[in-house]
Amino acid sequence: MTMSSIGTPEQLRDPDYTPALHRAIPLGIQHVLAMFVSNVTPAIIVAGAAGFGFGSNSPDFPELLYLIQMSMLFAGVATLLQTITIGPVGAALPIVQGTSFAFIPIMIPLVAGKGVDGLAALFGGVVIGGIFHALLGTVIGKIRFALPPLVTGLVVTMIGLALVKVGIEYAAGGVPAKASGSDAYGSLQSWSVALIVVFVTLGLKFFARGMLAVSAVLVGILVGYVYCIVIGKLPLDAITGSWERSAAFALPMPFKYGFEFSIAAIIGFCLMAFVSAVETVGDVSGITKGGAGREATDKEIQGATYADGLGTAVAGIFGGFPNTSFSQNVGLIAMTGVMSRHVVTIGAIFLIVCGLVPKVGGVIRTVPIEVLGGGVIVMFGMVVAAGISMLSDVVWNRRNMVIFAVALSVGLGLQLEVMNTAPGAANALQHLPETLRILGSSGILPSALIAIVLNLVLPEHLSDESTEEVSGGMSGHGKGALSGNSRT
Repeated sequence: MTMSSIGTPEQLRDPDYTPALHRAIPLGIQHVLAMFVSNVTPAIIVAGAAGFGFGSNSPDFPELLYLIQMSMLFAGVATLLQTITIGPVGAALPIVQGTSFAFIPIMIPLVAGKGVDGLAALFGGVVIGGIFHALLGTVIGKIRFALPPLVTGLVVTMIGLALVKVGIEYAAGGVPAKASGSDAYGSLQSWSVALIVVFVTLGLKFFARGMLAVSAVLVGILVGYVYCIVIGKLPLDAITGSWERSAAFALPMPFKYGFEFSIAAIIGFCLMAFVSAVETVGDVSGITKGGAGREATDKEIQGATYADGLGTAVAGIFGGFPNTSFSQNVGLIAMTGVMSRHVVTIGAIFLIVCGLVPKVGGVIRTVPIEVLGGGVIVMFGMVVAAGISMLSDVVWNRRNMVIFAVALSVGLGLQLEVMNTAPGAANALQHLPETLRILGSSGILPSALIAIVLNLVLPEHLSDESTEEVSGGMSGHGKGALSGNSRT
């Protein structure tokens, strides 16, 4: 499909332009394919942390199915807020919304081992955090100074580092198999499934073009899925049983899991809303630069932030997770050159339809955990890489190296120490109140707070005299090794 067959260069840069329907529908579905796996993965991870059974015969199966369903439905609703807009809510740009990975390290401690009982506090935090996120739209332009690449890059890197362990556990056979001491955990069969997904994904990313390259993770998971059927790891009756147990149509239920005010949840979601808001600002700028060759306006940034927060709050009411703009779709716009928001609207409608048909979620749930593991190894690794890419814009003088070192050491140290401590054993945060213990256990919020505070209070200009002393004589001459008199 060539650019000229879709529209003129001027039309392609216009968000209000609508290509012919036979062109617009494939382009819209292409956006869904690019984000589909990433969008439903957080629901599966949180459900696993809560202790939900993953088999189609599990009593928790309907709950897991519902969480997947809501992830699709409210990603579509939040996307419509961005493309169609309601008053000041929405950027009127082709922004695709989806379930955010950034909040997973906050959500896992809230639900760990609690089953359905842990969801009331989680969704209470989602709603309040979403409202707070929307309010950030009124001041987003004024608070960006407190979140330079040093801070945002560190936080995104920490998010990725908190998640990579999940990818390995899934690839080896899943947390339940690990906890039970199963011989199947870490078996050659489990790793063969995950590695096939990884190799297919990488092969398509580097050697394919067009839609195959864009949906490489999805295709990799489909290949791994078929492989599991062929080797007998996924019996066909498990697929048919899941399909039969899933309804053909179902509407979302408000406050299905109750609503509980948890201080830890509210603080955690509100603090992470800052990170999500900055991510959205970056994505909006990427869309306008890549698709229209211009800077984003204040109105577009403000509207996008409003939609981010409102979409998250509405999702939380019905059992959906926090939404944010999806960066992979920003890259897709730059690649296709099609800036039409109405193309993304078609994709949003497709997501909503999928969310209203639980049978779609039922099929997704039959994906073996090792297959998902192969996909998330790639996705979570890319989160870390994205954080490192942000950090490449930092001037690595003595000041910034100290900020990064202290924030990373405390955050990553807490994450490794607390998360790897056996249940019932002493840990580094055991004497803190429960709220602070939950907030500190992910390591992300301590890292972010330390980096933000130090970045605001430490003087901007420090001499270079101690740079080699701090860096072990490896200050180098790369992009980051600039003068200590430069600004962050």
